[in-house]
Amino acid sequence: MLSRLWLLFAQATTVGVALLFVVATLKPQWLAGAPTFTPGPQVTIHKAAAPDSARGVALNSYAEAAQRAMPAVVSVYTTKEIRRTQPAQDPLFDRFFGDRVPGHPGRVTGLGSGVIAAAEGYVLTNQHVVEAADEIAVALADGRKVEATVVGADPETDLAVLRIEARDLPVITLGSSDALNVGDVVLAIGNPFDVGQTVTMGIVSAVGRNNLGINRYENFIQTDAAINQGNSGGALVDTAGNLVGINTAIYSRTGGSIGIGFAIPTTIVTGVMKELIAKGRVTRGYFGIEPVDITPELVSALKLRSEQGVVVRGVQRNAPAGNAGMEPGDVLLSINGTPVRDTPGMLNQIAQLPPGSVARVRIERNSREVDLAVTVGERPVPPERR
Repeated sequence: MLSRLWLLFAQATTVGVALLFVVATLKPQWLAGAPTFTPGPQVTIHKAAAPDSARGVALNSYAEAAQRAMPAVVSVYTTKEIRRTQPAQDPLFDRFFGDRVPGHPGRVTGLGSGVIAAAEGYVLTNQHVVEAADEIAVALADGRKVEATVVGADPETDLAVLRIEARDLPVITLGSSDALNVGDVVLAIGNPFDVGQTVTMGIVSAVGRNNLGINRYENFIQTDAAINQGNSGGALVDTAGNLVGINTAIYSRTGGSIGIGFAIPTTIVTGVMKELIAKGRVTRGYFGIEPVDITPELVSALKLRSEQGVVVRGVQRNAPAGNAGMEPGDVLLSINGTPVRDTPGMLNQIAQLPPGSVARVRIERNSREVDLAVTVGERPVPPERR
């Protein structure tokens, strides 16, 4: 009996030792006591404060600038009656054109944008948006739609001022386009393709663009903010929501935006707007000369001392410059002490001179500098485009 008990005890002990060995090998943590926590370095976590609205505050957002400017940007709808004078000869014409046959009136509609520039109801837009329109309607951002009349238009800068009768008008804040630098962020606001008011963002790609053949007087802001059909006359604003330009043209082979858009800077817009409101037209200075930019070939042919200035290729008879003694071949160096650098710059300088004033003009003739006193004339009104 004792031997059997001893045998059982030995077997149990052997099994226990074996189990202890297995546990110690495979699951040693089972044999450890309760774990002790050793604190690491203290970490302070800063959580964002609860947002004031469900939207929160977006980093690098231009929402505030857009919201400040958008109420003052409007859509401009135009209607023009057209009449074909030749009678229809082909009976198939009626099949394809219905009631719009020659000799019967038809309607052509147009779309553009505009900017409310004064609480009195003055709206800035492009001249080509309202050109020859019989009816003009302005749709405000708040849903109101009112009739508009043309106060004045200036084809040479492609600007026009409309007048609307409405109360509590939101007015854009005019900024300074002179403060713009290449790389500055700008927003373009308008109604492209009549899809509704739209904001696009880009940068200033260039300033002082000219020689584009768009307007007579050019000093464009170039931007890659998307500008499409319907954006003409809309606002180009800075990141504070201030107006810095009026969107006027795009460079495109298809009619869609490819990232090259042009806006008229407020340095031009402001002066033109004031004159259109005051007189219905813009008065500009006039010399009556035909200028040409200086090239290395002209420097050699005319034996010029430098490439500064503009060569006078022709002088109109009985024009202010001719009456003052200016001759073909002269080089225009400065006007009232301001250097002349190229043809577009010279045209802008002359245009800003008040008619009737006397301009101090320095020219180079036969390698000598000569001073002339030119009594500024008034630039003739350009013929209407048809």
